[in-house]
Amino acid sequence: MSDRQSASLQGLVGDALRDVADLARQEFALFRTEMADNVGTVAKGAAMFLVAAVFAVASLIWLTQALVYGIDVVVHSRWISALIVGALLLVIAGVLVMVGRNMISAVSLAPTRTVKSLRRDGEILSERISG
Repeated sequence: MSDRQSASLQGLVGDALRDVADLARQEFALFRTEMADNVGTVAKGAAMFLVAAVFAVASLIWLTQALVYGIDVVVHSRWISALIVGALLLVIAGVLVMVGRNMISAVSLAPTRTVKSLRRDGEILSERISG
């Protein structure tokens, strides 16, 4: 192998290493961005659980007594009134929990875009090496 071919090979290897380093930096940036998006969505879902709990507690404190007394006027039984109000509040809290759970389960923490990009990059690199 001549000195010219050796220098050319070294240049190609150097270029390939720089390209791989640039690619790794870009993939890591994509990974960080995607993970930040996913964590943000999970945080919003968790916030929905917190809001559901706040509404449940506030409802229990402020409305339970008033509703029980109001229904007691109609049914003339405080315990039946309390049962009706408790069931209604439980349904509201259940709906809020389901909405929050759906928000959390709708997002995957797995960095799918990064994985797809890495597969594509691997395919391109293997094509360049073999071709």
